Amino acid sequence: MKRTPLKEDPATRRKSVTTRKPKSAVIKIVLADDHHVVRQGMAAIIATEPDLKIVGEACDGEQALTLYTTLQPDVLVLDLRMPVLDGFEVVKRLIAADPAARILVMTTYDTDEDIWRCLRAGAKGYLLKDASQPEIITAIRTVARGESFTTPLLATKLAHRAAAPEFSQREGEVLQLLAAGRTNKEIAAALGVEPGTIKTHLKSLFTKLGASTRGEAIHFANKRGILRSDF
Repeated sequence: MKRTPLKEDPATRRKSVTTRKPKSAVIKIVLADDHHVVRQGMAAIIATEPDLKIVGEACDGEQALTLYTTLQPDVLVLDLRMPVLDGFEVVKRLIAADPAARILVMTTYDTDEDIWRCLRAGAKGYLLKDASQPEIITAIRTVARGESFTTPLLATKLAHRAAAPEFSQREGEVLQLLAAGRTNKEIAAALGVEPGTIKTHLKSLFTKLGASTRGEAIHFANKRGILRSDF
């Protein structure tokens, strides 16, 4: 299956300059996932390849950071939803400390916003857990070379998100409160503004989401993964 290369984001262009190759012929991997069964399955897949080796396993985000720092793997295979620190926070912290870190996010979440946030933050690849064994192996080797990896379907979602209008911090706050069932008056009180200001923010939100009602706005935001994201 042909892979679709990611279009480099200008915000992360400087990071690509520091890309490094695997330190040896064997690609060392730290696997971070809070489900033991998933780690077992991944270990079984990786064990079939002589050039791949798991050197550490983490069951939460904080442990993933510690193991990465201690073991300096070639690739970190990282779940997105984990205890203590989620995968997105792990990506942000690792890239801040080591711009050349090679991270493959492997998750069940395929929303536009999740893909966008992780890759924009510096992850090299994004793959779903229902991927085939050959796809998983290819993704790990690709990321180990410092190259970007995703599937055509996820690349399409990424392109859609890249073309979508951005939300302001305040619009994000209004959207979260709207999803919590708050009225305009309650949202205004919570944010310390006039109800008329909330109406203006809602009008902008509806336009950006392509929604005509509050219910549609919440539905579209959920579908894109925005309500699980930080603004």
